[in-house]
Amino acid sequence: MQALTPEQMRRRWIALGVVALAYILSFFQRFAPAGIAPDLAAAFQTSAASLGVLAATYFYVYTLMQVPTGILVDTLGPRRILLLGGLVGGAGSFLFGFAPTLEWALVGRTMIGLGVSVTFIAMLKLVAVWFEEGRFATMVGICMLIGNLGSVLAGAPLSAVAQATGWRGVFIGVGIASLVLGALCWLIVRDAPASAEAAPKPHFDRTVILSSLLSVVKNRDTWPAILVNTGMSGAFFTFAGLWATPYLMQVHGMARSVATTHLSLWFGGFAVGCLFIGGLSDRLGRRKPVLIAASHLYGSIWLIWLSCMTMPVSVSYALFALMGLSTAGFSLTWACSKEVNPPMLSGMSTSVANMGGFLAGALLQPFVGWVMDLGWKGEMVSGARVYDVEAWRYGVLVVTICAILGAASCWWIKETRCRNIWQAP
Repeated sequence: MQALTPEQMRRRWIALGVVALAYILSFFQRFAPAGIAPDLAAAFQTSAASLGVLAATYFYVYTLMQVPTGILVDTLGPRRILLLGGLVGGAGSFLFGFAPTLEWALVGRTMIGLGVSVTFIAMLKLVAVWFEEGRFATMVGICMLIGNLGSVLAGAPLSAVAQATGWRGVFIGVGIASLVLGALCWLIVRDAPASAEAAPKPHFDRTVILSSLLSVVKNRDTWPAILVNTGMSGAFFTFAGLWATPYLMQVHGMARSVATTHLSLWFGGFAVGCLFIGGLSDRLGRRKPVLIAASHLYGSIWLIWLSCMTMPVSVSYALFALMGLSTAGFSLTWACSKEVNPPMLSGMSTSVANMGGFLAGALLQPFVGWVMDLGWKGEMVSGARVYDVEAWRYGVLVVTICAILGAASCWWIKETRCRNIWQAP
């Protein structure tokens, strides 16, 4: 890229800061149902399966939007996409906060997923255009760390505020923040430095796009990365996105504030792990050993939750923090997929790998609820269903199998030594 003027260098940091705030909202919306699951169950008098569908609609839309978003930011530009995302996500948050019925809440949650699904890819585009190539990985790691503040806020802080003011007010406030950030993106963000903006935007042929996507999917070395991402992040999104808080309350007898603190520790560990594991892999010059170690530790911890054994709170706190660090191992799957496909298809290859976890979250959140409903004994507290340990064990078994399958898939990852090894056939 051409050297930037001091004014352009200052402007890029301001723009990235605004987009990073929008990314925090994206993470918050992803995991918010977990912190207020009991409130949602009572407000809509819903079963576990229906509650799972409500939380999972975010993941349905997010999954479908991964590849299209990459195309949109290259054609319309990230500035327009971020504005549209802020408007749609804000409207969805308003609708969710005011929803009188479960059906209206489902529509609102779907709009939220649609609005925030564009933020991450748009942010990557801005980093690629405005920052030096040698700083790309570092900047993405920093953005991931900042974004994860949203997931931390979706744990104990959200639960505390929701109990004090009501969960509906929280989402109305988030809707206002989404609209404001969308407007700021339009006012502050520019798609590229002035010299680059003058260049013609790329035009895409539908046949070329489909053939490129097919080449990534047909590459057998892509699939281990997809499967690892599906297993590890799928288990993460499924449980942390909805079921962790009620599990800790009903199985381990924790107060709600203690349960959501565990959730925040998980998210905080994940945030730190995203920087630590990626940096460790780069320094070692290896992907596979780091991924195997992280995924197998992750799967082992899930066996503990499956057992439903009692333990001191200090031990469960430590396990949740450690689980957060190991969860971050799946962030290496983006590099594993990118480095076995043509460099020109790096965006498409990473988005394909990223779809696995979101698809798993979309499917498993309601499936876990359905499995638990099969064992429900009819007990209710404050309008919400309560499940015994045996019902929870079957639900956690689904998530544990998902995590272990992700760990097993690591053994088929092709070691790239942290460089692109794709060769034309």
